[in-house]
Amino acid sequence: MASETFRKIRILILLLILLFVAMQTWLTHMRSTDWQQTLWVVVYPINGDGSLVTARYIDALDEQTFDDIEEFFVTEGERYGLGIHEPLTIKLAPQISSQPPMPPQGGNMLDVVAWSLKLRYWSWKNDNYTGPAPDIQMFVKYFDPSVNRRLGHSLGLKKGMVGVVNAFASRQYAGSNNFVIAHELLHTVGASDKYDPETNLPLYPVGFADPDRQPLYPQRKAEVMAGRIPLSQSKALTPRSLRSVVIGVATATEILWE
Repeated sequence: MASETFRKIRILILLLILLFVAMQTWLTHMRSTDWQQTLWVVVYPINGDGSLVTARYIDALDEQTFDDIEEFFVTEGERYGLGIHEPLTIKLAPQISSQPPMPPQGGNMLDVVAWSLKLRYWSWKNDNYTGPAPDIQMFVKYFDPSVNRRLGHSLGLKKGMVGVVNAFASRQYAGSNNFVIAHELLHTVGASDKYDPETNLPLYPVGFADPDRQPLYPQRKAEVMAGRIPLSQSKALTPRSLRSVVIGVATATEILWE
């Protein structure tokens, strides 16, 4: 009898914690996506492969490395008539040594929920930024491109407003790194992917920067949540920087710009 009562108390406590977390997440998201104030985004660099090349690259990072992301949001915000001139500002935290928890393999909902909570706790525990509390945390894991030809999937969570990005530790890839950061950052404020997960090709029309273009192909730019510039029905090109990227109408609607 006592064990059953204790089990029910544990379940009740867990439900109360989940309710509190859900309410905090909802309030934070509502405040952060009314676009009345500049969002404070903090980038936390992580040495993903432990190499000296990556360590040297991280040591050379500064906040100007991410200027393209700020400029992208300014330009696109003006295009949509956003009321605030500077939608976000990006700050750089010191390097952290801890690695984020790996997402679960497969689609088990309970495992995904548990991992999400672990990631949010980990992000809170490893917040070494000494300035104002960030609205969005972006943990960027850097890898030496001469050793790591392909990188794992990056992610951005609306719940918790935290992202984990896999990036190359090379100035050559600074533009494409910023594109991935911007893509995952937009996930945290409500944007969804707009590409076919089986082919990675942009979905028409929501994944096209100019869906009314005649002829349709080749497109000149990528829609940020589609991830690639469609060149034909079967071919698409990854943009090298945010200069070749736009926020499409569907994405603008999701993030409350429309």
